Amino acid sequence: MVNKKSSFNLKSVSRRTFLKHTGIVLSALATGSIWSCRAVERLPNFIIIFTDDQGYADVGCYGAIGFETPNLDRMAEEGLRFTSFYVSEAVCSASRASLLTGCYAQRLSIRGALMPHSKVGLNPEEETIAELLKKRGYATGMVGKWHLGNFTEFFPVHHGFDEYYGLAYSNDMWPYDYFGKRTDERKAFIYPPLRLVENDRPTDEVVDSLEDQGFLTQKYTRRAVSFIKKHRNKPFFLYLAHSMPHTPINASPAFRGTSRQGLYGDVIQEIDWSVGEILKTLEALGLDDNTLVIFTSDNGPWRNFGNHAGSPGPFREGKGTAWEGGVRVPCLMRWPGKIPAGQVTDELASTLDILPTLCTLAGAPLPQRKIDGVDLSDFILGQTPKSPREEFYYFYTGELRAVRRGKWKLVFPHRYRSYEIVEPGMNGQPGPYGYQTCGLELYNLQDDPRERHDVAASHPEVVAELKDLAQHVRLELGDSLTGMKGKAVRPPGRRIIRPAQAIANLAVGKKIILAFDPDSKYFASGAQTLIDSQLDSDDFHDGHWLGFHGHDLEAVIDLGEMMSIRKIALSLLEDQIAWIFYPPEIEFAVSDDGQDFQIVGHQKIKVEPRRQSSVKIVEQQLSQKARFIRVRAKNVGECPAWHPGHGQKAWLFVDEIIIQ
Repeated sequence: MVNKKSSFNLKSVSRRTFLKHTGIVLSALATGSIWSCRAVERLPNFIIIFTDDQGYADVGCYGAIGFETPNLDRMAEEGLRFTSFYVSEAVCSASRASLLTGCYAQRLSIRGALMPHSKVGLNPEEETIAELLKKRGYATGMVGKWHLGNFTEFFPVHHGFDEYYGLAYSNDMWPYDYFGKRTDERKAFIYPPLRLVENDRPTDEVVDSLEDQGFLTQKYTRRAVSFIKKHRNKPFFLYLAHSMPHTPINASPAFRGTSRQGLYGDVIQEIDWSVGEILKTLEALGLDDNTLVIFTSDNGPWRNFGNHAGSPGPFREGKGTAWEGGVRVPCLMRWPGKIPAGQVTDELASTLDILPTLCTLAGAPLPQRKIDGVDLSDFILGQTPKSPREEFYYFYTGELRAVRRGKWKLVFPHRYRSYEIVEPGMNGQPGPYGYQTCGLELYNLQDDPRERHDVAASHPEVVAELKDLAQHVRLELGDSLTGMKGKAVRPPGRRIIRPAQAIANLAVGKKIILAFDPDSKYFASGAQTLIDSQLDSDDFHDGHWLGFHGHDLEAVIDLGEMMSIRKIALSLLEDQIAWIFYPPEIEFAVSDDGQDFQIVGHQKIKVEPRRQSSVKIVEQQLSQKARFIRVRAKNVGECPAWHPGHGQKAWLFVDEIIIQ
């Protein structure tokens, strides 16, 4: 899906092309050969400043009300301001995966916001901006929110960054409420202490109060400035990902009470100060003219937080949706002397395009694997008036919800989160979500950026064209709305403790009957999954576990003839944070005729808090002949009182009944 008109083989980037984009002046020797020129190449530096949940209208030059952003406004005056700039999905982890890899998160199987306990992260096979720039000798550093995997092997220093300092995930994933109070021990069960990470090691710095939250922007800024100073004499790439203004918000004492809007405005003004510190440092070190600075946000505002959330400006809805308010974000690019100053563009562009653009400017290779970004370098440098991006696909949690080409956006029928039909919360307390359903709707974003007037009936030819475009991408990347599996979807990184393995099993190929069917979400190959002679990995998302939602397991296996049995065993998985519990009781029984069963074993597993996921094989030794084997495992029923899901149906996960 890389735009073929603009795709560029960076493995063969010529020196002449590189010089065009970097503006290096060389003195040629008498031979005139460019390869015999005497000069020291100075590759450009790159800084990406990425905020969290900052809305389209939360910058002065985009229409902010009640607070000022003079440094961001200066970036716009001295560079390029985008008004149709998109993130790949309106949610934390998916958006960040796309920024760093140039791929739709759907292609990478990164969805939603990864939890601290998640065994999923960015696949090490994916190449990030940092890894690609390192091939050109860049120093690479990251400061701030990562949110692409919380295990050591997923951290930034294992994805191309030389150094890292920040939070591994969102600042609201802590054992407190939005006011910093530890009022609910059930939340503490899910979320461990919120520690800052240095490289790939948790530090002793724990964020355990709103006061601590208020100093994050200051801490990140100091680290970012230090990185720039340390690497002033070589090309560098800095990725500064602010935790703010994601709730719970707070500013440092120096900025509290400084805006007319309130605390949210204070937070944005402190982020603007941070941008100013970066620009000031570049100027002081003489790096200003050789550094491209990009400022943007990971998605639109989380509007149910009311006055602690931002504004989508004229656009519909916000974070967690495929409407314009969720995915259209502010974007500023500044590079004095290279990017023409004071430009505003409504051309289509995306965070997907940053990777190929930086690679071109640095003469770095593109990833070996297919990406979805296009090279914007000629466009941002003023070499061409048109962006090479012609289409954009609006994915959200596996669903292809809309597609845009030019001014036209076709929205497909889906149920969506809505902020516009409910009252928001106030002062840190979130309000509820509303939910609505839309049909097949066509919008002219040029005339109707608010997406209020469906014109599908008046433009059937446009609808047909965009439906064809959507079908093409479904074949490649899939779409859970239509049940299509994409042929080019790649797996995420997974942390596997127990790999899948074969095991001897007398029940292979025999008849098995279940009293209750597994849930359709975790059906695998049905009942035969339990006797396929495979112990599956400890990842219950791998498609090989059977999940019973609120139901017990009762399975009867017919071996077809009398056999000598010495062991019956059951393989189980527990992940209490995902509401999956070991069964409190397991019963093994045998029979000659399938009618009268003799209980040969009864075991219990204590139901108690266990934060770490695990797998267990429960065995029963015996020595007798039988034709029929019955295994019962009792579902805990409802999540216990100490669990966050108290009162809700619990899950029971099994993957093999072993008979030997």
